[in-house]
Amino acid sequence: MLDSFLEPYAIGHMEPSVGDGVRMGRVECLLDPLPTITLGRSVDKLDAGLRSLDHLHKDRTKLPLWRYTPRQRLIPLVRWETQYLAAMQKAVRSPALDTYFSITANLGTHTFFMVVLPILFWCGYTGLGRGMVHVLASGVFFSGFLKDMWCLPRPLSPPLNRITMSHSAALEYGFPSTHSTNAVSVAVYAFFMLHLPDSSIQPALKIGLQILCCCYATSIIIGRLYCGMHGFFDVVVGSLLGALLSIVQCLYGDTFDHFIHTGSFKAPAIVVLIILVLVRIHPEPADDCPCFDDSVAFAGVMIGVELGNWHFGRSGMAWDKPALATVPYDLQALGWPKTIARIVIGVGMIFAWREVMKPALLRILPPIFRVIESLGLNLPRRFFVQASEYNKVPTQLKDDNVIPSVAEIPSFLTSIRHPRRSRSVSIGPQSEADAYETLAYREKRRRESKSDMTNMKIDEKTSNPSDYFGITTSSASNRYPSATLLPTPASSSLDLHKSLTEAEAALYTPLTPGSSRNSRRPSAERRQDEKEEREMFSKLEKPRVRYDVEVITKLIVYSGIAWIAVEGGPILFKTVGLGLGGQPP
Repeated sequence: MLDSFLEPYAIGHMEPSVGDGVRMGRVECLLDPLPTITLGRSVDKLDAGLRSLDHLHKDRTKLPLWRYTPRQRLIPLVRWETQYLAAMQKAVRSPALDTYFSITANLGTHTFFMVVLPILFWCGYTGLGRGMVHVLASGVFFSGFLKDMWCLPRPLSPPLNRITMSHSAALEYGFPSTHSTNAVSVAVYAFFMLHLPDSSIQPALKIGLQILCCCYATSIIIGRLYCGMHGFFDVVVGSLLGALLSIVQCLYGDTFDHFIHTGSFKAPAIVVLIILVLVRIHPEPADDCPCFDDSVAFAGVMIGVELGNWHFGRSGMAWDKPALATVPYDLQALGWPKTIARIVIGVGMIFAWREVMKPALLRILPPIFRVIESLGLNLPRRFFVQASEYNKVPTQLKDDNVIPSVAEIPSFLTSIRHPRRSRSVSIGPQSEADAYETLAYREKRRRESKSDMTNMKIDEKTSNPSDYFGITTSSASNRYPSATLLPTPASSSLDLHKSLTEAEAALYTPLTPGSSRNSRRPSAERRQDEKEEREMFSKLEKPRVRYDVEVITKLIVYSGIAWIAVEGGPILFKTVGLGLGGQPP
């Protein structure tokens, strides 16, 4: 019966998705109890670290106490702010804003910056490009570091609708917002560059660029709240992190560049060693979160930029002004045709490198890793399959959220041309972390209801055990709230959330002492609950299988992409007649 009431609501509030997995259109999972489930794997492997209020504390392999304790203190904040986010979304939401914020969210993604940053180097803005790499790579790495450390979920859905064009965002934790970190770090660093004493930008243009930076950062931050992907706490801390990293770059960026480019190979080697240590100590998450993949990719970018810049600065082809190891470029000397040719060839080199090196490494590395593993020298991570447990890595491995493969470019361009088709509006848990947080929240409400009921006096003579709270509990078909508690199709997800949680308080309050044993839910009903629970988890978007060789593969591939941007591309440009020689005019 519940399906018949909720079906119009589910259809009216979901839009088709391209490559975004199966979405939960129904929300009967909010009414289920908390059973123990098994989905072809042990519960320990499936558990997202969010199954119950004290599970992570009991199993120290999930989270140690020093991470568990602050996380549990922050969880109520995530739940508290959800209702206000839902009210805000309900008040201002429109199809036009859905399209705008889902599209502009791409301006804060890793893919956008990985396309733009090489162009800065190829067009002679090496100092700006290097600074952007430092703040963005650090932002992606350390925001992912904090996500996997605290394992805080995204705001609950329902009541929020999640609007996104990304198929992987729902699998990540929510705190802090990497989009906000990237946007604020770029805006703050751009402000700093615009106010340099030697800046030759006209005052009117400078004011316009400052306004553009403010609008860019504000739009990204508000968009994460509007789209239901982050809470206030996520974007505030993410913004502070981005501002802090930019300030560090502004104050010490030149000193760091001087240390790298005026010393021996020992200087970049030290930086590479520090980056590799940071990758190794990256926290193990409570569940299978892909944040680590992005952190590794941008760690590789940092390695490639520092090594490539150091070597290119000594090659005799680089300019020393306006920054050390600057790629020779002058628009008047080259003209627009050659400039566009440089960009097209450079982008082609990046995709060619990825298409060739990634599958090659995934074939070459597994046997090497098996030898290392047999010697006991491997350093395994949770959720990564070790080389001894598989024969080969699939060739079409969709593991990259930063640079798409050549085969994915048509669908990527389609998503840009038809943003309405590509975005998805989802209601309900989308990942194991979401589902377990929903269950943990529901368990908390049951405990609160039980505590409240111990203070109530119930007359056993006038109460009917088989019809407790006016709800018959002997039949699974009647255990749901009446139709008056269910929202109409025109209701919002916020109203839906309120009606379900209000009904839940009555449905799941344990009977008071002295109540008939026959009023308890029978085993047949519990089995039905377990069946519905399994169905809910089967509809979630599951993280893909990840292999141990992917970490080294990402480091090498993305180090190579960065090297192409700062050295490989400029050398090729010089070879084919698209470069400049000598020193800047």
